[in-house]
Amino acid sequence: MAFTFSFAGDDIDEGDRPSTPTQISASKTAGRASPAAGAFPVQGKPLLPPAHHELEDVLSRLPSKIAFGLLSVNLEDGRTLQIPRRELWDIRVQLMAEENVENPAESEAGLGAHDVKTGIYEGGFKSWESSIDLVKVLASERVAEALNQDPSILIELGCGTALPSLVLFQWALERKSEPKQPVILTLADYNPSVLYLVTVPNLILAWAFQQRNQAPLIEEAFTADGELELTVELLEAFRKSLVANQITLSLLSGAWSPEFVDLLYSSAYPAGFPGDAATLLLASETIYSPFALESFSSTLLSILKRERRERLGGKARALVAAKRVYFGVGGSLDDFVDKMRELGTGVRTLSEETHGVHRAVVECQLS
Repeated sequence: MAFTFSFAGDDIDEGDRPSTPTQISASKTAGRASPAAGAFPVQGKPLLPPAHHELEDVLSRLPSKIAFGLLSVNLEDGRTLQIPRRELWDIRVQLMAEENVENPAESEAGLGAHDVKTGIYEGGFKSWESSIDLVKVLASERVAEALNQDPSILIELGCGTALPSLVLFQWALERKSEPKQPVILTLADYNPSVLYLVTVPNLILAWAFQQRNQAPLIEEAFTADGELELTVELLEAFRKSLVANQITLSLLSGAWSPEFVDLLYSSAYPAGFPGDAATLLLASETIYSPFALESFSSTLLSILKRERRERLGGKARALVAAKRVYFGVGGSLDDFVDKMRELGTGVRTLSEETHGVHRAVVECQLS
């Protein structure tokens, strides 16, 4: 089963234009989708088991260079954030060039026009409007300052291109305080190929773009054709920068489940991580069907409860961005809010978008 989620097969335009005619037209297409064409997860369908991926393994699979563009996000205070991200066409070129693809059906779906193909590909190669909304909220909430003050645990569920995490990552790299507070950044996507092909390449781009004026090695890796050469020396500098800035990256794939939560806590956190850490969970476009909403809500609540239990001196909250209604597939933000409140979670709205496709960002915290 497959359906068009929001953009008729194309990534969001560069520039902060959330209500373009293309996007509105695509939303109407989604509204005509058959209810039978539901989204992941589907009852009775096999799901990918959770798995942890070593950063070194991901780095070893990178191509020699990646093409990128800059996505501009205009903030309410007049600033403009520029987020580098790998070009969708470049991802498709690599997919077509791979000779030993682990999951041919997944690659075929990623190359096609469908935004989601049930149980196979969950749309992670593309960027979605709600992730931009989440970036704006992170800026307005002054999260950059919080990274300077407290040890931080940052988790993005269903990360895909990971735009919100890219901004957090750059803010963590910009910290001037010494000693730097430790940061754990966990990025999770249903599809392992998304982590390899777009999530980690985008992290490297974000790092290189933020550091390019500070090191000739990085500056020289940028080509005139809008590419970044991933030399051995560049990747080693990336590793050293993570260590110097007290940043630990953790990568997970697979379906949301109790097993996923167990893996998160057994693989992501170094021994002795401070108990007063501030935990921030992020998610965008993760509740687009009733079954997805159910599994995501349960996983989110489990993590919030685990944080309260394991970090008595810390605090945990989740920021969830979504469309008000996912026409044709049954998900809605109101259903998610009702579900989280039924589970004993406090929910408040942080931002709303009423032009074009109606969207919002809500905060969830244990009551």
